[in-house]
Amino acid sequence: MKKLIFAIFALAITLPGVNSSAQGKYGADSADCIKYLSYYKEYYKQRNYDEALPNWRKAYKLCPPTASQNMILDGTSMLRRLIVQNQANETYKKALIDSLMALHDTRIQYYPKYARTALNNKGLDISNYKKDDAKALYNDLNDIIAQNKEYTSPNIFIIDFNAAVELYQKGEISAEDVIGSYQNSQSYLEEMQAKNDADEAQKLKVKTDLENLFLESKVASCDKIIELYTPRYESNPDDLELVTNIVKMMGAVDGCTDNELYINAATSYYKLQPSYASAYFLYRLNASKGNTADAIKYLEEAISYDDSDAKTDAEYCYELAAFCVKNGMNSKAYEYARKSSELDASFAGKSYFLMGTIWGSTACGGNEIEKRAPYWVAVDYLIKARNADPSLTDDANRLIGQYSSYYPQASEAFMYDITNGQSYTVSCGGMRATTTVRTQK
Repeated sequence: MKKLIFAIFALAITLPGVNSSAQGKYGADSADCIKYLSYYKEYYKQRNYDEALPNWRKAYKLCPPTASQNMILDGTSMLRRLIVQNQANETYKKALIDSLMALHDTRIQYYPKYARTALNNKGLDISNYKKDDAKALYNDLNDIIAQNKEYTSPNIFIIDFNAAVELYQKGEISAEDVIGSYQNSQSYLEEMQAKNDADEAQKLKVKTDLENLFLESKVASCDKIIELYTPRYESNPDDLELVTNIVKMMGAVDGCTDNELYINAATSYYKLQPSYASAYFLYRLNASKGNTADAIKYLEEAISYDDSDAKTDAEYCYELAAFCVKNGMNSKAYEYARKSSELDASFAGKSYFLMGTIWGSTACGGNEIEKRAPYWVAVDYLIKARNADPSLTDDANRLIGQYSSYYPQASEAFMYDITNGQSYTVSCGGMRATTTVRTQK
């Protein structure tokens, strides 16, 4: 009973009292306030918490909260110690936990400069001392997250989400509530500015852990997301926050990107937040679905943006060239391979190699010389490819040997009044190049 009385007393003294600002830093009883602050602090430094505690209680009763922030911090430390010591007494332990929460609230109120830290400390204490009460965890941590936003301690997001999943499994909250908890957490983690490498590593770990928990929970099945978000998207397709959440969420669920809602939301996101990165994303998405014309359109748009650098543009040009070859568009492929080689020297070798294979696979009409002339251009580019990138030498030499076997005989060239070493312009399949006549040896 004595312990219970102390806990209730502790609760009472942590509630806001009279305005003490007019009474000075140490309040109306400043001498006693200072005395007991000194008494408890001396015992506290010696780690004699049993003697420090009654003196701290007197100091806290006599002093206004603004007398000392350390008084509040030391009080939270001693209350945590008491909670551990009284695990078996459920009623007393609950009163101590309530007192601890009240101390955090006092610090938040009177020391706003440290409110974020106090909120995070409160959240971690809630996580430790209310871990068996999913409803309390969910409600209290959501309140802290709503106040601290991207300044929330990362581990709080994990505990809050676990509580949300547990409540969902009990039928106490909806799937949309759980999805909302996941989205909020990931959004705030995205905005969070890490102070150092260790903080960045922790943030990334929490993001990954959250995603894994989200997938393992089976709360957001693809069908459930489509059911919940299709009507919301259809009623407001220009809501950037909504379409961003849909794209992120469906992208995190295995096998949930091959549907109309996902591609529509991704397209809306690009319209609302245009960039080379989002255009490239739509290229990949449409390419995977076999929407060739749309895929090419979005990759061309990605290349045209000013916010991408030359190396990125060269990479995209090469990728577009390869995509066009795959889809039988050799002329466009040749154009973008050439652009890639011009934009960044590191792409020259493989761009020349691709241009060589394009010419080598192009069937041209006309007489025997006109039909065989593309092989001269093909070999020109293969030689340039191996010179630009020695790692391509073996593959280039193999194709050079193959294409050289298709050169015309000297007698054939003579019949058309052309000779070895002569300049020759090839125009075929929407492509044009100047090369050198070569005949079989």
